[in-house]
Formats: sequence, structure tokens, C-alpha cells
Amino acid sequence: MDAETGPNSSVAVPDGGASDGRLAATVERLRGEVRAAHAAAEGRALIELAKGVIVERLGCGPAQAARQLAELADRAGLSRLELAADIINQAARDRMAEAADEFVRTAVDEPAATATATATASVAVRLRTAESAALSAGDTQAVAESLLRHALEPLGAVAVAIWTTGPDTSLSLRGHAGFGLDEAARWHYVPPGVTTAARQALTGRRTVRYASLATAGIPSIGRGRHPDGGRVVVPAGTGGRIHGVLEICWARPLDPLPQAVERQIEALAELCAHTLEALPETSPGGFPAPGGPAFPGGLPSEDGATALAELSEGLYDPALVLTPHLDAAGKLVDFRIRHANAQFQDPAGRPRGSVDGSLLLEAYPATAGGSELFERIERVYATGEPFRAHRVRLTALVDQVPLASLADISISRYGANVLFIWRVEDESARLASLLQHAQRLGRVGAFEEDLVTGDITWHGQLYELFGRRTTEPPVALRDLADHAHPDDAATIRGFLQKVLDQRRVGSAAFRMLRHDGVTRHIRVTAEPAPGGDGGLQAVRGAYQDISAQHWTEVALTATRDRLAATEEAAEERNRLTLQLQHAIMPPAMPPLDAPGLDVAVRYRPAESESLVGGDWYDAVVLPSKKVLLCVGDVAGHGVEAATGMVVLRNALRGLAVTGAGPGQLLSWLNSVAHHLTAQVTATAVCGVYDPESRTLRWARAGHLPPVLVRGEEALDLPLLRGVLLGALAEAEYEETELRLEPGDTVLMYTDGLVERRDTAVHDSVAQLLTVARQPSDSLERRLDRLLARSKSDTDDDTCVVGVQVS
Repeated sequence: MDAETGPNSSVAVPDGGASDGRLAATVERLRGEVRAAHAAAEGRALIELAKGVIVERLGCGPAQAARQLAELADRAGLSRLELAADIINQAARDRMAEAADEFVRTAVDEPAATATATATASVAVRLRTAESAALSAGDTQAVAESLLRHALEPLGAVAVAIWTTGPDTSLSLRGHAGFGLDEAARWHYVPPGVTTAARQALTGRRTVRYASLATAGIPSIGRGRHPDGGRVVVPAGTGGRIHGVLEICWARPLDPLPQAVERQIEALAELCAHTLEALPETSPGGFPAPGGPAFPGGLPSEDGATALAELSEGLYDPALVLTPHLDAAGKLVDFRIRHANAQFQDPAGRPRGSVDGSLLLEAYPATAGGSELFERIERVYATGEPFRAHRVRLTALVDQVPLASLADISISRYGANVLFIWRVEDESARLASLLQHAQRLGRVGAFEEDLVTGDITWHGQLYELFGRRTTEPPVALRDLADHAHPDDAATIRGFLQKVLDQRRVGSAAFRMLRHDGVTRHIRVTAEPAPGGDGGLQAVRGAYQDISAQHWTEVALTATRDRLAATEEAAEERNRLTLQLQHAIMPPAMPPLDAPGLDVAVRYRPAESESLVGGDWYDAVVLPSKKVLLCVGDVAGHGVEAATGMVVLRNALRGLAVTGAGPGQLLSWLNSVAHHLTAQVTATAVCGVYDPESRTLRWARAGHLPPVLVRGEEALDLPLLRGVLLGALAEAEYEETELRLEPGDTVLMYTDGLVERRDTAVHDSVAQLLTVARQPSDSLERRLDRLLARSKSDTDDDTCVVGVQVS
């Protein structure tokens, strides 16, 4: 039964999902048809170009050229499009052809290659198709889309961006494919100084590769969409000038590219450079293109050079307008001097007419030398980034003699031309600058006062010295006393009288009282300047802040006074100490009343009077008719050591009256040193000689043992136990007895006799024994010989006590 279709009947409506799906399919079908139409159009353009080559070579008509192309394609087993690309490559022999040949050679040479002739020829088709589409495109956006579709997607790329450079080194996004419109809107302009992937390729003038943009940490368009993707960024330039940058994006990390692929990318970058030269300054999405050409409408090089030459005539500095000079291959090799302005002066004396029109390196070959000037001009022309520098050394050859000068230079690119401006440093200006720095460092300010008109000229430093604002008037010489300390008024009056009345050079130092309460010490020096009539016309001079010098002199004077007082006190202290020491320890002693015993003593103080030591000796006959013999050494130097020596020496004398043996005496003396003195430590050797039995009982407290000389032998006595005096509260000392024979000699000494800084003690004692065993006709001469041959170098006191049995 058929459904009713009347006014009251119902009609079935498709659901929304099915409708949207059919709409999307329709849109995609239409897009495909558009792409196919574009591809067909681009292919027809390539075939028509190949037909044109055949017409030129064979001299035939277009119809015959079309039949010839079809026949050749059938014979070679290629499509007409592939054969057309091959014909164009052979005819052009340009960068595109080189890239295609490189790919073919690589594919054939690789052992594992399976590419057929059709596959290798497809590279030429892709490149020529991309070229044809780019050259026929109306804007850079279409160029970017064509490059991605025909040449870069087969290489695995997913997006491409074409940047153009401005004269201020800014970057503008001129075309893009594979990036969203929002992303392009955010990146439509990159100001100067922002480091991006494209800027690194521009400033480095080389291809930059990033295996992963995120790893490199460099910002660029599309980084958020493809964070780990690789990038290849190539400067797009022709004839030495970089017009823009081609940036290619991969979705995944990028492995090293084969050389054939790199040649293809370089060919595409050169294609971008040619299109950037020809296409208008527009950016995708309708955004303005900041930093466009310097001349409206992108004037040709000739017109731009003419306008720039007219502009250079208004400059006060010498200037050259330079235009690029290319070789047959289109490579920049030099710059031609298009114009030299009226201020131009040639170092060799040539008129500027002889320089106009010549090549830069021919006119000035030294620009390619150590100054690197030519490289700087070349870089400015390539990147558009201006160059400014101060005090650059410029060298010119005059009769093959290099003449150098310092100059401030400026190099800028305007369109396809370069403007080179320089200003040679004036010698007088340089000296004036040096003088200003010297015055600032020396805190000196110059002045000149015209006594007729009353005009006063101050150097800027003077306002700071006087604590005055630059808007306040300078201080006249006659008013100088009003700004000085009242006590210095007489000094200033004498200075003014000498300069103004006697007309002689004068100088004075005074204390200046500033408004801010600071007192400065100032030295003023002035000289009169007579006028034409012989009268006094002006006074010139300078003020110098000598505050630091004044206070330094005050501090030095106080330091000298304190040092002199300290030295005087030290000398007096040493003098008293020496007097005390010599009073207690005379260099020699009177003979002892000891039958059968000859006693001699030698005392040698330290060479330095500031090192008064604590060495001491004693030889005295006790009430028991026995003889006390001892030497000792108190630690330290100075008054403390001398007083400690006096205490121990007198204490030992008093203790020896008891008749105790040497070991007991040292034990008691240790208690005295430990308890009854202020931190006194000492070493000592104590002996008691009995003339009746000719025996010597002795003990030691940390001291070197005595030396026994018997006949032709000399030996040191045993090293008995005994710590140094004052180290412990209680101590016991070992003693022993030595029976002497007639002719025997016993020597007791302090370490000043043997100590050396570079020799061990036992070696020094061995040398002492060698000297001691030498025969001598008297005890006195033996001791003198010991002191004379002593090798000690410690600048210490020396005591020697010698006894000889008769």
C-alpha cells in the first residue's frame, strides 16, 4: 500500500549523523577533485615546458613537438610527464637537475636498491612539478603548499614554513602548509633578537638540523603539535643574499638524511629564494608583513641604488653605496662601488670618480685582510642584520704600504644594496677623551676665568668636587675664601696675591667646606694669562681633591710615630734584658779554688739582640769542698726566659748546699719549675765532682749528655733517664758515677753548640766529638776551638762548661 503524500501525511527525515557523514564525504570528494585538477594543471605546465624545449632544439611547431614527446615516451617506456621532467633537467642543468641526478646515482650505486628507472625518474617529476607550481603561484602560501605536496611529503615531511627576513633581522611567516591557522597566527611575526630555529639558520648562514626539536630546546612553529619531531632549516638565498628561510618539519625524530635528500632540500630552498624575490610582500591569513623592503614596492636594484646614493649625500660622514657583484654561476664574489658621497676621502689620494664603479676588493684589497671588513659586509648583505662597531682598525694600501686608522663603522642593507658609513677617529678628540678620563681618575678639574668679562668655565668634575649642581654658577677665585675653612683664609690670600698681583704661577692647599657638610682637602694651582695689551686677561688652572692623600699622610705619620715608639721600647727592653743576662751569665768566670781540677766556661749570646735566650751555666765550690757543675736551657726567648733562667740557677745553688746528689737536686728543681714559676720548662745537666776520689756523679733532665775526652778519644756519656724540668709535678731522675783519670776532660754544653736546621742531632754530635778529640795544650784553647768550629745556624745562645783533671 502506498503511503499518503497529502498535507496531513508524514514524511521520514534522515537522522543527523547520516547527514553529516554524507556531507563530509562530499567535501572530501570535492577536495580530491580540486587536488587532481591542480595536479593535472601542474603536469600540463611541465609538459608544455618540455614541448617548448623540443621546439627550440628541433625548430619544429608545437603539434610536431607534442607528437615527438609522445613517441619518445613510448620508446623509453615512460609517461609523458616523466620524460618531460627528464628533458627539462637536461636543458636546465640547474640545482633541480643536480638534485635529481644525485638521487639517481645514489639509487643505482646502492647494492640493495630496488628502485626502477620509473621510480628514480619520479624524483625529477616531483621536483619539476613543485617548481612549476611554485613559479605559477600567486603568493607564497601556494608555494608552501606545492612544496609540501609534491616534494616534501614523499620525504616523510608533514609540514613546511617559509619565512622572510626584514632589514631589522625580524622574521615573518610568508607561507605554511601542515600547520593550523591558529598556529600560523601566533607565529606570523618573530621580532629581532628572539632565538628560533629559523633565526639560527639565518644568522649562521647554514643549514641547521635538529633530530628532535624538543631535545634541542629551540622554539619554533608547530613545536606543540610535533614536540619530538625533527627539523631541517635551510637559508633561502641567491647571489649571496638570504631572502628567507625554509623550515621543514617531520612528525618523528629525524635520522641523518642521505646526501641525495639534502641536495633536494637545498634545491627547494633556492626555489623559495627565487619566489620570495618575485612575489609581493603578503603573509598568510592576511597578516601584514613587518620589516618589508627599504624602498616602497621593492624597487629594482638600480633604482634602489640611485635613491640610496641620493640619501648618502646628506650624510656628514664618508659613505659608499655597494651593490652585489656575481660570477657566471650566480655566486657573490665582490661588491661594486655604486657611489661614493661628497664626504668620501680616499687614503691614497684618488678622486672619488676613480673609485665609483670599481670593485671593492680591487679598489681596497686590504678589506679582505685582518680587519675582516669584507666578511662583515657580506654577512650584512646576506642576513640583513646591521653591523655597528667602534674603534675598528681599517687598513688601506698606499703604494703597497699599509696605512691603518681607527674608525667607527656602520653597515646596513637597503633592498639589494649595502650602505657602508665610517667615521675616522679624530686625534684631538681622542686625546680630549683621554684627558677627561685622566682628570676623572685623578679627581682633577680644570677651570678658566676671564677677569675682564667675569666668565668662568668649569670642567664637569669641578661641580662634583665643590658639591654644587650644574645649574649653579661656578665659584670665582676671589670668592674662594668664602668656601674654605676660616683657618685657611691666610693661605688663600697669599695664593691669590701671587697669581693676581705678582702674576706668577701659584699653588695652595686648603680645606673646602661644602654645602652638604663634607670637608674636602683641595689643592689649587693657577697661572695668569696676559692679554694683548699686556694686562692680565684670564687665569687658568685646576683643582685637585687630595683628601685621600691627606688622610693617608696623616695615617702614615701616626703609624711612623707608633712604630718609632715600639722600636724604642723594644730596644730598651732588649738592652735591659742583655744587661741582666750579662750580669748573671758573664762570658767567662774567675778561677775556682778546687785542687786538682781546672774549670773553664764559655758563653756566646745569640747573634740577634732581639733573641735573648735562657741558656745558663754554673760552676761553684760547695761547703763540702765538692764542686757543682751544671748547664741548662730555659725554653723561649726574651725577658721571660731570662728571668726563668735566674730562678732555676739560684734555686739549684741553694738546693746544692744540702749535700744531695744530682738526681735529687734535679727532682727538687723540677718541683720549683712546675709549682713556683709561671709555665717555665727547661733542660739541664747537673754534676757534683769530688776532688778527693776524682769521681763525678751526674744526672740529666732532657738534656744532651756530657762528653768525655780521654787521651785521643772522645765519646758522649750514656743517655740517662730524666724528663725536662717543669713538665710534670713529680719526677725522678737517674744518676750515675764516673771516675776520672788524670788528663780527662768533661764537656757540658747547651744545644746552641750543635743544632742545625738541615742536620740531624746525632750527626752534629758526631762532628762535635771529632773536634773535641783533637789534641790541645790547654782547656781554654779546647773550648775556643769548639766555639770557633761550631756549625750551629739556629741563632741560639751557647754555653760550654769544661773541667779537666790534673
